[in-house]
Amino acid sequence: MLNKLKKIDFVIVFILLILMGISIVVLYSATANTKYSGYHLQMLKYYILGFVVFFLVSLLDFRLLIKHAIYIYLFGLSLLVVVVFIGNTYHNATGWMTLPGGISFQPAEFFKLILVIFLGFLLVRKRKTGLLFWRDVVPICLLTFIPFAAVMAQNDLGNALSYLVILAGMLWIGNIKYTHALIALAIFAGGFIGGISAYKIYYEQVYSFFESIGRVHWVERIDPWLMPEMATDKAIYHTRNAKLAIATGGMTGEGFMQGGNVQAELVPLTYSDSIFVVIAEEFGFIGCSILLLLYFVLIHRLILISLDCRDRSGPLIIVGIVAMLLYQIFENIGMFIGLMPLTGITLPFISYGGTSLIINMASIGVAMSILIYGKEAEEEQPLTTSRYASVRSQ
Repeated sequence: MLNKLKKIDFVIVFILLILMGISIVVLYSATANTKYSGYHLQMLKYYILGFVVFFLVSLLDFRLLIKHAIYIYLFGLSLLVVVVFIGNTYHNATGWMTLPGGISFQPAEFFKLILVIFLGFLLVRKRKTGLLFWRDVVPICLLTFIPFAAVMAQNDLGNALSYLVILAGMLWIGNIKYTHALIALAIFAGGFIGGISAYKIYYEQVYSFFESIGRVHWVERIDPWLMPEMATDKAIYHTRNAKLAIATGGMTGEGFMQGGNVQAELVPLTYSDSIFVVIAEEFGFIGCSILLLLYFVLIHRLILISLDCRDRSGPLIIVGIVAMLLYQIFENIGMFIGLMPLTGITLPFISYGGTSLIINMASIGVAMSILIYGKEAEEEQPLTTSRYASVRSQ
């Protein structure tokens, strides 16, 4: 066991420790003298548990996860379905289950890693052949759409979209044909542009439709992004104050616990979704840049692990994990600077939340398992090189 632990990438461990320190410090600032006071200590407990999970998963041979991926997928899917009917509702989303001891658990977060493992299982069986559209791509997309629909039923758009990002990243590295990828990209771009145009042109009809299905809050999240002139004061309150706080931070920030907007509680959810705003206002552009640099190094190290892996499933899984993290980082930061609509997505390793942190730590643990056991496989070449070396039939 000790020999295997020595193979762990301790640069990644060091980055995780730094992110833990940032999270606890920023949470303390965001929650001091509020009803959420003490969340930083709870987050420390989550991190301790997270590191235990990280090391345990690192020692587990990731190929066992691939071997039992079908059963893991069915188990995770059953949780998603059950929580639709018995889940607790927070911030308009019905996606939390209460475990013994009063612990809240969000299956949608848990399923991200399950989806990565399951898609890795499906794609690795193709070996070096290109994915066939009807036989491979369509079934894989359908198997992803099922949990996507279940999470949408929970009214959790942020996590549901992460499944599609994971699917896109893993299909790409999984040897999808260029023609199919271009067609999918064209359909997505056309649907995206057409959807935005339709939303603006038929705004009243769209509003009435979402009102009829009880999803008016979706409009309130989209309006500040696409049609700020139509957004109500309630809808624009969050993003407007977040942008103001970010702008106030300037280059060096207002100082620890000196952020006027954050300390006055003008920005909602500063302990979870809006925690980046706290960093921006109190530590400025420099603080934000350091955080992004840490994310960059973390993702770079994960990619290096995939390049050095002989087992073809290893790079597939790591690409899925990287896609998951990149989506969360881009969406969380982008929604507060006007690039993305407001969704309930947390900032990885920084925002308060036990489920999201444990799953992210477990995901990095799986990557460490790939580092430890991936070189033992006897594949001719890693997928990441065969992706560009193979000649595709168009």
